[in-house]
Amino acid sequence: MQSIIETNKLNLFYGTFQALKEVSIEIPERAITAFIGPSGCGKSTLLRTLNRMNDRIPGTRIEGTVAVGGTDIYSGDVHVETLRKKIGMVFQSPNPFPKSIYDNIAFGPRQHGIHGKKKLDEIVERSLRSAALWDEVKDHLKRSALSLSGGQQQRLCIARALAVEPDILLMDEATASLDPVSTFKIEELTHELKERYTIVMVTHNMQQAARVSQQTVFFLNGEVVEYSATKSMFADPADPRTQDYISGRFG
Repeated sequence: MQSIIETNKLNLFYGTFQALKEVSIEIPERAITAFIGPSGCGKSTLLRTLNRMNDRIPGTRIEGTVAVGGTDIYSGDVHVETLRKKIGMVFQSPNPFPKSIYDNIAFGPRQHGIHGKKKLDEIVERSLRSAALWDEVKDHLKRSALSLSGGQQQRLCIARALAVEPDILLMDEATASLDPVSTFKIEELTHELKERYTIVMVTHNMQQAARVSQQTVFFLNGEVVEYSATKSMFADPADPRTQDYISGRFG
């Protein structure tokens, strides 16, 4: 598989605290890569580095490179808005805007200059279909997005991210606050989406990583301990610390 994201000797500091240490990985396109590890190990920090969300945190400093599609995204030539159009993100808790279902999906395209009703209608339907939500909401598009269930709100947030046609979708514990049925629906959705998008997900749920991902990265104390095909890692981890973590001895 061809890689779309590459980090090379990436170090990230919050002030004097070093959150990432010499992280060098390649993430393949149109596949699901899972980041696992105990709380505070650096997995969410790395995820937020991939679309420069960490820029918002005062005192953040980066060494090394993060390349997306061969371009160093921390070079002075890269515009953050353009980058985030290419790399969408879904957070742990659903965060729909206090607007209608339709306006949630149309928000991003409008920000990027699309205002024609016919075009927006097409984008809204396509995005909601991609997020397996269209059939549930197509007759209620003017209803507030806040009226949806938690699982529906999270799928709406996925649709909102897809509306600007990204190449990559980042998912930061995207099912952590959902019930098992909603979690299953989103896991099923990721299987379909990986045919068209590169997905990178942070999860505390190792069973979820085993179910949905093709590659898994295990982090500990800001370092990559192991990175391999998911089946290999869970069947025969190369590092004893990985074995200890996935067998529940710590974390």
